[in-house]
Amino acid sequence: MKYLDVRLRQPDWMLHPMQLFIREGDAVRYEELRTWNILGPEGDREYELFYAEADREAYVDAIEAVDSIRWYDLTPIDDDSFYVYICQETREEDVRWRQSFAALDLVIVPPVIYDSEAAFYMTVVGAGEDLQAMLEGLPDEIDVTVRAIGEYDRRHAPLTGGLTERQLEAVAAAVEVGYYAVPREAGLEAVAKRLNCAASTAGTLLQKAQARVMQRLVRQRGRGLLECETNATALDAGK
Repeated sequence: MKYLDVRLRQPDWMLHPMQLFIREGDAVRYEELRTWNILGPEGDREYELFYAEADREAYVDAIEAVDSIRWYDLTPIDDDSFYVYICQETREEDVRWRQSFAALDLVIVPPVIYDSEAAFYMTVVGAGEDLQAMLEGLPDEIDVTVRAIGEYDRRHAPLTGGLTERQLEAVAAAVEVGYYAVPREAGLEAVAKRLNCAASTAGTLLQKAQARVMQRLVRQRGRGLLECETNATALDAGK
């Protein structure tokens, strides 16, 4: 069983209005599609659960302006984050790129993560030939970046989905030169040399990458604790 980590960047005309909202503004700091279900007599209706870190008021204004969305339910987590459950009509633009998955024995492993350009990162699992057929079947207008491919083994939740390619390069360079070794074997100058940039730039890339990973780690731990507490409460109630 193979896996493919891929980044897909669609042209503006193919984007969902909420993706355009991400690309054209700065109200959304992070968003991921947690799970989804496509229903209806011809797969023309879909339900999706998103997690977002965004300006809630601006996000609500944007989502209420989308014609394809029948209804939504937004659940706040705190001042900066929330879940949003959406029912919407399937758009022709989405059907076009999803056809690359049709009749292939593939599954997408959630979450699907959106970056500041509204490109999205997916992990797809299946046979190697089916993964190759998917890549070849994607519309030419979609920019495709294969980030990793190999035997599937994901015993731990991924933490790096929100990082940019340049931030990932910086982290990889830091590991290679021994920046994260204990005791440290190299400084920012060595990382910068690998990246062909200034030491200050290398430092900024690493700081942003570390901040994103630590934030996701804490969120995942918090969600796990909350789920444990909820399950325990449900069990107690069922006694």
